[in-house]
Amino acid sequence: MTDARSVNTHGRIIGALWPVVLIAVSGWLAAAGAAAQPGVSVGAAFARFWNAKSPREAQNASADVIASGVSFADAFDRLRRGRPYSANVERGIVHLSRRSGRDIFYYDLDVPKTYNPARTYQVRIQLHGGVNGRDTSAPRGDGSIGALAGDVEQIYVIPYAWTGAPWWTTAQLLNLRAILDSVKRTYNVDENRVALAGVSDGATATYYFAMRDTTPFASFLSLNGFIMVLGNPSVRAEGDLFPNNLLNKPYFMINGGLDPLYPVRFVEPYIEQFKQGGLELEYWPQPTTAHNTSWWPEMKDKFEAFVQAHPRSPLPDKLTWESTGQALTSRAHWLVIDQLAMQRDVAPLPDLTDQIQTVGGEDQPSSPKLLIHDVSFGRVDLKRTGNTVEATTYGVWEFTLLISPDVFDLSKPIKVVANRRVVFDGRVEPSLATLMKWAARDNDRTMLFAAELHIKPLE
Repeated sequence: MTDARSVNTHGRIIGALWPVVLIAVSGWLAAAGAAAQPGVSVGAAFARFWNAKSPREAQNASADVIASGVSFADAFDRLRRGRPYSANVERGIVHLSRRSGRDIFYYDLDVPKTYNPARTYQVRIQLHGGVNGRDTSAPRGDGSIGALAGDVEQIYVIPYAWTGAPWWTTAQLLNLRAILDSVKRTYNVDENRVALAGVSDGATATYYFAMRDTTPFASFLSLNGFIMVLGNPSVRAEGDLFPNNLLNKPYFMINGGLDPLYPVRFVEPYIEQFKQGGLELEYWPQPTTAHNTSWWPEMKDKFEAFVQAHPRSPLPDKLTWESTGQALTSRAHWLVIDQLAMQRDVAPLPDLTDQIQTVGGEDQPSSPKLLIHDVSFGRVDLKRTGNTVEATTYGVWEFTLLISPDVFDLSKPIKVVANRRVVFDGRVEPSLATLMKWAARDNDRTMLFAAELHIKPLE
């Protein structure tokens, strides 16, 4: 255990995370080549790659990997096995922080004292409530998960928010990305068992992340939260919010019947509409409880069973994603929306927004930010069957498919059908540069990409 909090603890603190931007491979190679070390062996090149403290450092180290002469197959195999993890890491309560601009974001880890680097660990990121009124980023409590511990051995990540950086901001979206990346570089995390949970404001924030950054997470767990809070102008949630994006991941929800803020009678009609709209969820109303977690002893087994039953599919056969085209939130797993279209030659696709709009009544708060979008946006729905991808688009001029050898047979042609028209039919060649580019960004052994297919569905 460590008592000192430092902005540069053990070299694991990284700055503001890069925006997810698709750059031209040729430009990337030119920049990477300038940093490559001549004559570096494959082993030494990968050692530098594994020792990188951030995605940016890993991208720079990729130049050595490419220059080493390693084959695509060898590089893919090494990335699949992942980095060697050290046993000489802190266990118990670990106090950490990272700086972004003028802000310091504190966070704590609660690591099993029996941590063994030879096995992978489930991770729960737990978002606290009570953001309003907190004028400092200082941590709360002793840094442990405390009363909300589950019986499953796992690593708990406990970040902190405050009025200057509430959960529903770009700053916190980047913060969670950076924290998770840093944890994965230090501890042997099971990338497909990272759950995002929260209580009260933290619970409401899980909806924010599910609508803007679904890729890292396996499931979302809202405890005493309410999605419609995000549409309240006083909350000032940053960015446009698309309820349809919730469809990509399962949800676990609890609300109290006597909760003065988000009682079951307010929340339940939306839950029913979520179900009708196709969202996979479990809802456990607690009729006799208020705005607290007094129900946890009775519910924690159901909570952990839900997490265990819903590992992430890193390369799902079906995806749906809506975006304004901004690079920060344009990606869902193997789909990236690159450019919106000026024209709308197909009808809008039905989604959860249509379901939510049917909820009415005097007791139901209105949230136009979630229901009415004045900004331009696009949507892509994907379905993969073998080497064939069927895409339905709305308002999208160009999108990118990230092709993984784990789900596509690269020895055979790949067909892409967009809006019932074949827009690509041919072989794709694996690219070492593409493999390393996305491996550096994602830091994920289970989500590796060999090629990019840039699709223009309206041409």
